[in-house]
Amino acid sequence: MNIALRDYQPQDWTRVCSIHDQARPIELAGSCDPRAFVPLAEDRDDLQQFQACRKLVACINDDIVGFVGINDREIGWLYVDPAEARKGIGRQLLRRCMREISGKTCVFVLDGNQPAINLYQSEGFTIVHRFKSKNNGYPCTVLELSR
Repeated sequence: MNIALRDYQPQDWTRVCSIHDQARPIELAGSCDPRAFVPLAEDRDDLQQFQACRKLVACINDDIVGFVGINDREIGWLYVDPAEARKGIGRQLLRRCMREISGKTCVFVLDGNQPAINLYQSEGFTIVHRFKSKNNGYPCTVLELSR
């Protein structure tokens, strides 16, 4: 499978929202109350964070199948279309980010999101902090992983 990575463009918004909104409930499963889900376009706080970071998209042919955000030394917003999950797309996005960030890199993951935790740990990240937080008003536990 040929996966191309490129910079996010404003016309990618609709597809990126669709991927987020399909993948986010899966991320929340086992991590937080499912009622914490809010579509990206409607989540004011998340939307500000999304807009503030540099974003890359992963494409198969011309179809966007995943995306990631970089903000300083933090990696976030790593989402892959659930129909394309477990095909190495997230790993390619993550590795690209790690090449672009020199020095210490961190990521925050919901405790219980085992696929994400496994991916980050397989790329050399370790859990450095665990803390209680809220996700759209619902309690959750967050892990900070660093590399």
